[in-house]
Amino acid sequence: MKLTDHEQAMLQGDHGPAKAKAMDLLLRYGRALGAERLVEVRNVAGTWNAGSPALRPYADESMDKLFSKFNLDSDETVETPQAEVYTCQLIHGIDTRHNKVMGVPDEAADYQRRAEAFFGRRGVSMFNTCTPYQVGNVPVKGEHCAWMESSAVVYCNAVLGARTNTEGRESTGAASLTGRIPYFGFHIPENRLGTHVLEAEPEVRDIMEWGLFGYHAGEAVGEDIPVLTGRLHQPGLIDLKHFGAAGASSGGIEMYHIPGTTPEAPTLEAALRPGGHERLVYTAADRQRAWENLNHSASSDDVDFVMLGCPHNAIEQVWTAAKLLDGRRVHENTELWIFTPRALKDTADLNGYTEIIERAGAHLLSDTCPAIGRVVPKGTRTVATDSAKQAHYLPAIMGVGCHFGSVAQCVEAAITGRWRGGLA
Repeated sequence: MKLTDHEQAMLQGDHGPAKAKAMDLLLRYGRALGAERLVEVRNVAGTWNAGSPALRPYADESMDKLFSKFNLDSDETVETPQAEVYTCQLIHGIDTRHNKVMGVPDEAADYQRRAEAFFGRRGVSMFNTCTPYQVGNVPVKGEHCAWMESSAVVYCNAVLGARTNTEGRESTGAASLTGRIPYFGFHIPENRLGTHVLEAEPEVRDIMEWGLFGYHAGEAVGEDIPVLTGRLHQPGLIDLKHFGAAGASSGGIEMYHIPGTTPEAPTLEAALRPGGHERLVYTAADRQRAWENLNHSASSDDVDFVMLGCPHNAIEQVWTAAKLLDGRRVHENTELWIFTPRALKDTADLNGYTEIIERAGAHLLSDTCPAIGRVVPKGTRTVATDSAKQAHYLPAIMGVGCHFGSVAQCVEAAITGRWRGGLA
């Protein structure tokens, strides 16, 4: 790989042992990918937390050792330096302010707090969310980034027009110290053009419908790039957030276009690769099949647990849930957890939304989710959720059945303890 003088100096150890190890990791990574060079990045979103279930057995190790081993792929422990470029923490394994609600021991929460303090002092912004773009990390069109989290990556690429591949803990750790990432994949302009036109025949008009459409899109195109057309109501942030999360779960979508809406698709023609493309149609039968795929794991209509907020809820979604819960009470045999970024949880507290939610017997949580934290209420057998991503993953991860539906259907299930959702 071709290196600049500065990159060569980092590799040689002129800027310290941690950066040398980071450069060595990036070179090994880049060569495996066939990249010819590195590209400068100024925005990194990854995971430095020590509270995830996978790392809890290492609770007695130093933070330097954890960072060396899990972020730099090094058996030798080196001192963790300051981040070189803007860096933020994505979702954690624990809500440390509500760990007892989630059944997580204080020792694990304390360990995560220590990690937050350690890495925060080294320049990692502790956003603790899968949706950093909702709390201030909004890269601009054309900006090269190094992001983890599939739902955040597809939002970054498609909606913001910034450039990232789906990175991992190691590559983002190395990028945070060097400001570099291999130049391949979605960093290259021609790789960002659409491969398929996907036309929607049913109306795609609300969050649930965008989730169903996204789930079908992922199954239809896999890791390719759909250009969406057809009966699409003008989407907002929340709609696109749910479309991308669903498509990344069912197929691995990292990029898509909507002509006239997303920044790299002023027209249909501009969004497509030259030399031909495949045309697909999303039908009413496809919509029904996506619904059935997301609901097939549930064998009972008795709902033990309702989960809202994957990807983490925007503040208006929290408000919607609060309005649906106002003056009502969650069923005695059902738990309702709503997840939002910590910064927006504080806004919900200020606005009075949290009080309404808690008065109804539900909980507004932050920093994690059931799939990442590997935690659901004790005894949970059947879950209801408005998230296609959680409905896709929870049956495999936690061994539970899932119902997928709208926010209103999920709140009704929390109130009655029964699932009565369905397609209109």
